Amino acid sequence: MTNYTNPVYSDYFADPFVWQHQGVYYAIGTGRTEAVGQVDEIEQRRVFPLLWSDNLANWQFAGNALQRLDPTLGDNFWAPEVAYCDGMFYLYYSVGHEDKNHQLRVATSSKPLGPYQDTGEPLVEPKNCPFAIDPSPFQDSDGQWYLFYAQDFLDTENGVRAGTALVVDRLMTMTKLAGETKVVLRARHDWQRFLADRPMYGKIYDWHTLEGPCVRKHYNRYYCFYSGGRWDSENYGVDYGVADHVMGPYSDVGSESGARVLRTVPDVVLGPGHNSIALSPHGQAEYVVYHAWDAKMEARRMYIDLLIWTPKGPRCQGPTWTSQMI
Repeated sequence: MTNYTNPVYSDYFADPFVWQHQGVYYAIGTGRTEAVGQVDEIEQRRVFPLLWSDNLANWQFAGNALQRLDPTLGDNFWAPEVAYCDGMFYLYYSVGHEDKNHQLRVATSSKPLGPYQDTGEPLVEPKNCPFAIDPSPFQDSDGQWYLFYAQDFLDTENGVRAGTALVVDRLMTMTKLAGETKVVLRARHDWQRFLADRPMYGKIYDWHTLEGPCVRKHYNRYYCFYSGGRWDSENYGVDYGVADHVMGPYSDVGSESGARVLRTVPDVVLGPGHNSIALSPHGQAEYVVYHAWDAKMEARRMYIDLLIWTPKGPRCQGPTWTSQMI
């Protein structure tokens, strides 16, 4: 057993994605540059900080993963995730200009720590989908891969809210989508509001956001964890939708009054969200890996806390900020 206290990594590390390969844990995330614009020498050349650990609790910096692309594509690189298939590592991410014109891309490497090389083409045609973020690959038990991600919707029929929401598509190969996009979840509740009276696409909207999908199959049901609300506010938290099939339909009934998996602890841990899930070193427990702000909101840092499956659905034993054991 190992003791740890959140946050488990002291530097800025948002949108943390953790995976395990050959007994070693790796983590990749959105770096400080994308949030505050402070570019150090490494980030002038490469983006997406990488970490490694042998116990999920103690992390070491291992460099940055991906060489910056042509600046005309954008200078904001967000929310990377990595999938391993047939001896190759696939790094999914988005790049764009601040909060607009984000496209999904994928880069490859034969090593978990890279360097990763972009494949040269977007995964989703930007002309058809001008804002796509937070790609999250998921492999079903039959071996088929899918890609969950977030994109913008402007309609408000049948109680849905305008804003960013979740979709899924099947991967024909690890670098090509089938074009069979299905809606996973749309925002329907006040706690998911990003910003009222937000100018978007030439109009003014009461904008809502669901983002950061992470899918876990549990007893033959599919749980799509997501983060709702505004990323830099106390209302940001983690909830989920559940389905009997990977492509849906998904339901998040029960989320009306707020996020059920992770919520802010006032004056202590603020805006927990954008999670991934990792097995403990002994393989008997699952941990939610997420970011959260400190009380002064100086940085989003990486936290881990136990995932618990209850009769009412998944819950997290957190956020914690005192000593825990893993």
